[in-house]
Amino acid sequence: MSNRDAAYKVVRQLHKEGYTALFAGGCVRDRLLNRPAKDYDVVTDAVPEQVTKCFRRTLQIGAQFGVVMVLTGGQQVEVATFRTEGGYQDGRHPDYVEFGSATEDASRRDFTVNGMFYDPITKEVLDFVNGQQDLKKKVLRTIGDPDERFAEDYLRMLRAVRFAVKLQFSIDPATWSAIQKHASKITGVSAERIAAELEQILSHPNRAEGVQLLTDSGLAVAIFDIYRGDSAIFGKRVLKQLPKAVDFPLSMAAFWAGFETKTALDQCKKLKLSNDHLKHIRFLLQKRDVLLDAEMPISKLKLLMHEPYFWDLLSLQKTIQEAKGESDQPLKQIRKRAMDIDEKDVRPAPLLNGHELMSLGATPGPMVGQLSQEMYIAQLEGLLKTKAQAEAWCLNWLGRHKSS
Repeated sequence: MSNRDAAYKVVRQLHKEGYTALFAGGCVRDRLLNRPAKDYDVVTDAVPEQVTKCFRRTLQIGAQFGVVMVLTGGQQVEVATFRTEGGYQDGRHPDYVEFGSATEDASRRDFTVNGMFYDPITKEVLDFVNGQQDLKKKVLRTIGDPDERFAEDYLRMLRAVRFAVKLQFSIDPATWSAIQKHASKITGVSAERIAAELEQILSHPNRAEGVQLLTDSGLAVAIFDIYRGDSAIFGKRVLKQLPKAVDFPLSMAAFWAGFETKTALDQCKKLKLSNDHLKHIRFLLQKRDVLLDAEMPISKLKLLMHEPYFWDLLSLQKTIQEAKGESDQPLKQIRKRAMDIDEKDVRPAPLLNGHELMSLGATPGPMVGQLSQEMYIAQLEGLLKTKAQAEAWCLNWLGRHKSS
């Protein structure tokens, strides 16, 4: 059962029990735009206790806010009671929640295009906020006073950029003015929530426009205090050259392409990114320009290809060359060389292990590590292909280093 089918089943059951039940939010917007919807949320006039009585399996993960998760058909459908809310002393959570009507529920939502409801049984759109009109105009506008909407949750400023990027909509002037006015307050939002929004913006094919909005609004410099000047301009230029489908670490590396690696990583750490993401970004930034040496030794190329981020590095360097207006001919040669290397030759098992090296006379400690590394490089160069060759090479190496 798809998420939509599960949500439709939930709506029918609530209707059967005598309650109003509607699809809400992004799935309605996407339906009107003829775009595939990811998740289908349901709103209803039934309170949480009544919702749980209508279904066999539920999770009351947010019952205090009127939200119940219904488990059906292998899917989880979020069901929320129509509500009003206010206060927001912490800039995210309401101080009070009161159950209300569909009209009141629509008025508390963020943007007009996200504030519509749809009855899948009667096929009727319920639009109390002029969302359909803004969809036609391709305009992103807050519901009601933008200062109030953003004060409820300043993350909505980043969400505005994300939706503008995703939908390719313009941002209403009053909404845009409020974002510029309150941009500095984004620092009060948790790093994890900011990172989640930035990931969606930078991973989207329209990412260059997104970063321009982040810069022009003041959000970019509020999040990353050093993101300004020629270095930032160059980063935006590199982002624009990226292929459409790239992952977050590659786009983040492009974003910081005009900055020193340590500086960029210090800024990335503010977002509390995963260790995997930080490692990925670090490799891409540290190895900038390395692939411009088209004649690099085969062992060096293979060691670079050991890394799971090698092809991302090639892609990043290509976009850097394009952003600089410089030739990417060395990269074409590197790509051809890499494509000609058999995968099994990229990560061969070392011909000798540490114990075998010590049995040949290597002193335990740094000597074993150095010998192992140099032997492996010789192996990657194709100079050593058998264990016997490796033993002879190591004995020669030990003779030279022990005598010296």
